[in-house]
Amino acid sequence: MALQARALVTSKWLAEAVLARGKMRILDTSWFLPKLRRNARSEFKKRHIPGAAFFDIDQCCDKTSPLDHMLPSEEIFADYVGNLGIERDTHVVVYDASKFGAFSAPRVWWMFRVFGHRAVSLLNGGLGNWEQEGRPVSDQCVRPTPSEFKASLNRSWIKSYEDILNNLDTKRFQVVDARPAGRFRGLDPEPRDNTEPGHIPGSINMPFHSFLSPSGHFLPKEHLHVLFAQAGVDLGRPICVLCGSAVTACIVALAAHECGHPGVSVYDGGWSEWYTRAVPEHVISEGRGKHL
Repeated sequence: MALQARALVTSKWLAEAVLARGKMRILDTSWFLPKLRRNARSEFKKRHIPGAAFFDIDQCCDKTSPLDHMLPSEEIFADYVGNLGIERDTHVVVYDASKFGAFSAPRVWWMFRVFGHRAVSLLNGGLGNWEQEGRPVSDQCVRPTPSEFKASLNRSWIKSYEDILNNLDTKRFQVVDARPAGRFRGLDPEPRDNTEPGHIPGSINMPFHSFLSPSGHFLPKEHLHVLFAQAGVDLGRPICVLCGSAVTACIVALAAHECGHPGVSVYDGGWSEWYTRAVPEHVISEGRGKHL
């Protein structure tokens, strides 16, 4: 039976686990929107949790796709993760350096889970909280000993453009969009060129940052339940999440997981693909045409 792990761990827990020297791999999974002009790998080299390795979602992806960081094949994921010294019984702990406390790390948390690895946790509060608590950082990079990792993709947790299109009629699952409200409504510009804001018909907006406290921690479970209820999302029914390119969408997936949802699917192409492929009546916007 595959190892299980709680989704969220504290910095205190992680510091103690490092001292215990168990079979664990810490991954800095930082990624930033290109327009922020931040280089996640360069920042990692200067400052990271001691012993961490760097996980690059722009390298561990399907490079044949024109879309950003789409899920790779089982073979590519297994090879990439194996080269980070991760095996099936390794407890993986992911974090990022976002000012929000979580941004890209939930994506990697979800990636491990969708490829069958349940022994994965997210550092609640991220690198920022780790440092605020006075815990050490390092500029020393480790070279993990390559290992063998076996990936098994759960295809039911991935939705395609065609799946979303068919769902407009069937309504078999709820569609939750994690982008900020301005982009969802079509009033604020998208961060990617040649893409207007707006949303999929019938989708529900739950901005990713609403799940996080000002300190960068996920809100308590009871508060997460209230957020879903207020948005009209039924945690007893199937849910598919999206954002611009399926990164912050995974914050919603993790929040639903914390509330007991058995498995949220992700529209991997996200709004970037939908806007490119959808007919005009399937792009709902209050400010159509004003941002290109």
